Amino acid sequence: MAASNRCSAGSGTALFMKKEIIINSSPHEVRIALLEDGELVEMLVENADSKRIVGNVYLGKVSSVKPGLQAAFVDIGMERAGFLHASDLDHDDTETNEGGGGRGRRHRFVPNIQDVLKVGDPLLVQVTKEPISTKGPRLTADISLPGRYLVMMPKGRHIGVSRKIEDRQERVRLKQLLQKHRSDEGAFIIRTAATHVSESGIKQDVEYLSGLVRKIMTAKDEVVAPALVHEDVGIVVGLIRDIFKEDTDRLVIDDKDDFQRLVTYVKTFAPELKGRIQLYKGDLPIFDQFNIEPEIRKTLDKRVWMKKGGYLIIEPTEALVSIDVNTGRFTGKRNQEETILQTNLLAAREVARQLRLRDVGGIIVIDFIDMESEGNKKRVFNELKQHLKRDRARHKVFQVSGLGLVEMSRQRVRPSLLSQVSDPCPYCRETGKVLSLETMSNRIERLVHRIAIVFHERRLQIQANPVLALYMLEERPEQFRELSRNFDLELNVMDDAALHVEEFRIISLNSGKDLIAEFEKKTRRR
Repeated sequence: MAASNRCSAGSGTALFMKKEIIINSSPHEVRIALLEDGELVEMLVENADSKRIVGNVYLGKVSSVKPGLQAAFVDIGMERAGFLHASDLDHDDTETNEGGGGRGRRHRFVPNIQDVLKVGDPLLVQVTKEPISTKGPRLTADISLPGRYLVMMPKGRHIGVSRKIEDRQERVRLKQLLQKHRSDEGAFIIRTAATHVSESGIKQDVEYLSGLVRKIMTAKDEVVAPALVHEDVGIVVGLIRDIFKEDTDRLVIDDKDDFQRLVTYVKTFAPELKGRIQLYKGDLPIFDQFNIEPEIRKTLDKRVWMKKGGYLIIEPTEALVSIDVNTGRFTGKRNQEETILQTNLLAAREVARQLRLRDVGGIIVIDFIDMESEGNKKRVFNELKQHLKRDRARHKVFQVSGLGLVEMSRQRVRPSLLSQVSDPCPYCRETGKVLSLETMSNRIERLVHRIAIVFHERRLQIQANPVLALYMLEERPEQFRELSRNFDLELNVMDDAALHVEEFRIISLNSGKDLIAEFEKKTRRR
């Protein structure tokens, strides 16, 4: 792999970080992996049956108003009504907060919800958080539409600049460019990605966002509530808009159609990045080629091993996520305090990575190993904060408490990776998790793909738990027919009640061999 050509100077040493985006796209599931120096740091999954709705705009209908909560529930046509707090109503723009990506609510007057909304009122709302567990989606009536360099709010007139753009001259330049090209209505936030962007880039974003607002307002008048009036871009294009920037070395995708869509999008909005998009043409599945598949499986484990033998225990609960740090097999070469310090420093880096990778949200409590030195405590705390700077999700970290705990909060926008790929376990009365039928079906498809390539088998039998076998036959027949066509396979599915819902076998109909066991032997020998 070629080294990145970006560097940052520090004490005379050039520091490099290679950033890559790897996309595995199929009709049933899109998986996006973000790698930093070859290490998996973020994982996004979208199934065809459960597409994300964050960013979508709906014409909803108020179904109930709760003055005691200062909130209303709004029917947007989904199974559960969305939750709208009074602070998320649209407001006249009276403040000039230039917060990074925020809407500047420090001086906003929050009205009594019952004075503004009545049951049955139509209301234009946007989803800000996915439905999670028993909760419906979180809504706002203060619509916010992101472009590549700008975010536009139809209400208001102010211009904000991301706090991450620290250079005063650059802030002034960008505001002047925006003032020159902005439309008569709408407030704007200049995103961090706009740093050093040309005038044409700002102009193009203003025109795109202003046109989008006009389309939404026209669509609103043509539908009956509840109805979708604007669907945010899909996960792949959304990622390109928000993450694929000049500091990304390359993006590799294995689907030809999505590759063409990305190239077309980038040609329009970021032509300088076009050469960094690659279509993967290898024989092995793309996530196997980049050694991502084993890392994904580890995200389901609560124990996370670190270098030198220490480990973390990550335990999600209903109220919070607890993370416990242990020295494990690491004994160190010096005194006990030094061993504990080194373990805690490694843990601080790994905790920051695991929060991103597992997409953990809400309240998080980290129990580092007790240290006597206040200086060492500060070093560990600063190490955690430094590595959390790479996290795109908003977060807040508090100093080490009297009990030696670090408490923090992290933005929860969508369900965690664990909840996305698993279902409540029917065997343990929902005290644990098993992989969802959807995930198991996709896993079987990928393994059949790999076995067909490695062993050149053409007659296979899939043996699975009756529930999983029925799901494959009734809910996913096209998935396996397509697999058969692509690899010229004879595939049949047989149920076996003795198998756990997460267990399956792939048997050669020619030799009778268990090909999963053979495949694992072969890959271990590599």
